Amino acid sequence: MKAPKKKAAKADDLKIIEGIGPKIAEVLTAAGIVTFADLAGSTAEKIKEILDASEGSFNAADTTTWPEQAQLAADGKMDELKALQDKLNGGREEA
Repeated sequence: MKAPKKKAAKADDLKIIEGIGPKIAEVLTAAGIVTFADLAGSTAEKIKEILDASEGSFNAADTTTWPEQAQLAADGKMDELKALQDKLNGGREEA
C-alpha cells in the first residue's frame, strides 16, 4: 500500500521578486522554497547559502530584500510590493 502523498503547496512565481530570475527560481525550488511564504520564512543568509551551494554562479545576487518582498507577496500586498520594488535596483536598496 502506498503512503498517502502530502499535498504540495501550489508554487508561486518567485520571479516576481526583484533580483530573482529563472535560474535562481529553479535553484530555490530545488531547495524546497516554492512559495512566497517559504521565501519569506527564510533569511537572506540562508538563501545566499542555497545559492552558493548550487551549480550556478550567483555571487552578484543580493538576497537582503527577498524575504521582505516575499512576505508582501504572500500577504497579497502587491501595491506595497510594487512601491518597495520601485525603490530597489536589481533587488538592492539604493543608498
